[in-house]
Amino acid sequence: MSGLFEVPWSDYRPDLIDALGRTVSYTVVSFSGAVLLGLAVALLRLSRAWPARALAAVYTEVFKNVPLLAIIFLTYFGLASAGIRLDVFTAGCLSLVVFYAAYLSEIFRAAISGVHAGQTEAGEALGVGRTGIFGHIVLPQALRLALPGTNTMLVDLLKSTSLLVTVSAAELMSEGRLITSATFRALEVYLVIAAIYFALCYPLSQLLLLLERKVRSGVPLSPWRRRRLRAARALLAAEPTAAVPVKEASA
Repeated sequence: MSGLFEVPWSDYRPDLIDALGRTVSYTVVSFSGAVLLGLAVALLRLSRAWPARALAAVYTEVFKNVPLLAIIFLTYFGLASAGIRLDVFTAGCLSLVVFYAAYLSEIFRAAISGVHAGQTEAGEALGVGRTGIFGHIVLPQALRLALPGTNTMLVDLLKSTSLLVTVSAAELMSEGRLITSATFRALEVYLVIAAIYFALCYPLSQLLLLLERKVRSGVPLSPWRRRRLRAARALLAAEPTAAVPVKEASA
């Protein structure tokens, strides 16, 4: 153990910083795409047209039951053998998107279904259209219900970027493999790489947990909603109370 920390980390600091940036890029791009695709698949699962429901169900079941590593190989090596060549970043992001969209679609579907039907009926009674009901009534409530599962998927996706080492994606794990090949200090290198992943994932999970608590307590997150809440409070504070003078006059 005395010779554990012998890797000249100062020499590899620029490469590690670059690899860290690539890991974050993979995470942001892939998660954004997975959320959009997952929401689209969830809406297809809830569609009244059975072909759309069947197509979405097949997609969900296929990608939920195929390992992510197999999807990465199919995207990068399989498509290349069929004449479709993708660069490493595109192939890596596409693999993560189609894989995590399947799980997010189930989370979104359950959240949308969890909104009480009375909310939709109330919107219809007020004359709100179907698009308005979904966008202004159902979706905000469904997002609150879907937030815990979505946050879990985000942290899991960040950790799963390490599987892109198999296609030399130049992220953290790939850089760790290169440093190991140059120094032959596998234990030290992978301990440091694991510590970097922990330093990324733990604060992120705690921030997401804080966000869940704020949403659960009813704190408005968007500037538009905060402005409306302030306006409503100001209106209530400025409203005159006519009941008190009437009681005093009658007394």
